[in-house]
Amino acid sequence: MKTDTIFYTLLKNLPSVLFEVLEKSPTLALHYEFSSVEIKELARRIDGLFLPKPEYPQDPIYFVEVQFQSDDNLYWRLITETFLYLNQYKPQKSWQAVVLWANRNLDPGIPLAYQTSLAAGQIHVVYLDELADTSSSIGLGIIKLVVSSEDEAIQKARSLINLVKNADAENSSNLLELVERMLIYKFSSYSRQELEAMFGLTEWQQTRFYQEVKEEVREEVMEEVEEKTKLKTIPRLLSEGLTVKQIARILELDINVVEQEIKKQNSK
Repeated sequence: MKTDTIFYTLLKNLPSVLFEVLEKSPTLALHYEFSSVEIKELARRIDGLFLPKPEYPQDPIYFVEVQFQSDDNLYWRLITETFLYLNQYKPQKSWQAVVLWANRNLDPGIPLAYQTSLAAGQIHVVYLDELADTSSSIGLGIIKLVVSSEDEAIQKARSLINLVKNADAENSSNLLELVERMLIYKFSSYSRQELEAMFGLTEWQQTRFYQEVKEEVREEVMEEVEEKTKLKTIPRLLSEGLTVKQIARILELDINVVEQEIKKQNSK
């Protein structure tokens, strides 16, 4: 399951969920345009950028990162990307960085340098598995679905579908399609018929919709397999005398990914 794609899809289609996890009014989403922006100097992409619309100049920019794996360098990288973006676009606005960790155990803690140099609360940390009652929120319900084990997710998905079907008619169709997309991501090994039977879904948007999402999942799995293959070659390239920077360039990987893999190999 590729969480980057899942959360990009969720934030793009239901941007109010960001403000729900921040315990702010969901209507603030109307003030923003959502995108996933590339930082030219690093050729890296910030998971989510909430840029205030021109009519709301007083609202801050939100930089959002979603993390489902341990990453000691996440805060260093996020703040570096943030300041490169600010330098690149020079917005005359305040900003906040939001880190959505799958759970607290993954969080290495905000580095001391940023605790003392940034304003209090400028880095907002959320642990998705600790979100409060989500029974009345479709967006938060989807997040709970994503972070739950498969057995728990099945029951949560059924409750979520009922919640969506009871939504107003104008939004129900789009929300149901979003939930269906999340189910395909979450249960990518199941067939359409199995998912229909599990969740009582008898009217999928179109078979083509299902096939398109399955193809997205397949491509993402292939990308993950390709990256794992690259990571296995790092020790051999190191033994040949290549530097971390050279390895990152040859394998077309972020230098932080290479450094983390070396650190993991050395700790074995």
